[in-house]
Amino acid sequence: MAALGAAAVYGHVLYPVYIGLRSRGLESRAPADPDNWPALSVVVSAYRESAVIGTKLDELAGTDYPGPMEIIVVADDTDTAEASRRPGVRVLSSGERLGKARAVNRGVAAATHDIVVLTDANAVLAPGALRAAARHFTDETVGAVAGEKQVDDPDGAQGFYWKFESWLKRCESATGATIGVVGEMLMFRRQAFRPLPGDTAVDDAWLALDVLEGGLRVVYEPEAYSIEQAAPDYTGEWERRTRIVAGNLDMLWRRRAALVPGALPVTPQLWGHRLVRSSFGPIAHVVLVGIAVPAARDSWAARIFLAGNAVGAASTAALLTGRTPPGPTRLVAQVFFLQAVALGGVRRFLSGDRPAVWAKPERQAVTPATGVNGSGPSPSPSDALTSAGG
Repeated sequence: MAALGAAAVYGHVLYPVYIGLRSRGLESRAPADPDNWPALSVVVSAYRESAVIGTKLDELAGTDYPGPMEIIVVADDTDTAEASRRPGVRVLSSGERLGKARAVNRGVAAATHDIVVLTDANAVLAPGALRAAARHFTDETVGAVAGEKQVDDPDGAQGFYWKFESWLKRCESATGATIGVVGEMLMFRRQAFRPLPGDTAVDDAWLALDVLEGGLRVVYEPEAYSIEQAAPDYTGEWERRTRIVAGNLDMLWRRRAALVPGALPVTPQLWGHRLVRSSFGPIAHVVLVGIAVPAARDSWAARIFLAGNAVGAASTAALLTGRTPPGPTRLVAQVFFLQAVALGGVRRFLSGDRPAVWAKPERQAVTPATGVNGSGPSPSPSDALTSAGG
């Protein structure tokens, strides 16, 4: 019973406590600006992004980055390719759906500079994001810089989740390196890049693990952030997140040697931040509920546990039906939603449903929202938490 309880709370409680204590007093300082800024190759992998790609290219063209910079768009459809054509932008168009990993491979292969930036068509980068990330490469042990993802969420649930993720990455980075990266903003040394398998559904995590296995570090830079709007539709969010969980489990299975204790400095992160939280923990939670049902006849603890789960389930049902749960139950609903997503992702992984290419509707331009917590730029046309690219 104790082992089941520990597994159930490990990803959301015990691992955060562990990494928080381990990083205590190790807060890393931002490096100074270099005398000579490295040249950047910015790669935008885009599919059905014609409605937003122009805004993205305007943003990149107007950046204050002081060093040389080239912009490469890998467009998998004709409309996005045509909308991307302008002076100073190289457009690579295959006329077929490559998938994100293969599109990234093509963009990096075309890059001419030593530092490559991956960013999504619908993600707005904060002013100074490129500068904040690029200055880390004065340290030759740094192979990649992970940016931060912020979500404009008035109700707080999704925004809290991404703040929690950012805190974890900050702690992990302070201990030496993080495995937590986001495709909206990822900068890395081209020499550390290995072509991605075309069938991977988690190109960013796979890339980060390649860098780490190559002996370099992945560090987190909170000032290199992007902003997106919160998801208005949890049905679509379910499809996206379960696909990502299945992709992560597929990556960890294919690269299971990295899970052996001592294999990598980030092996504890792979267990706590990735594997247990997205598989063993939610499964243990379900087993505990099953045990508590018959025990509730004689145990007040079991009754309280089941009552808490009933509140969580009801709050999650409210989210899924477009309603807003009251007060603090919004956070409970988000936690339960993520537990359910993990179980859905495990089912998809076991059934072999982990596509590297998935159905994607045409991106629609929307009214820009305000920045998170009133800071940073307003997001450009974006789709709630939906990853751009092929």
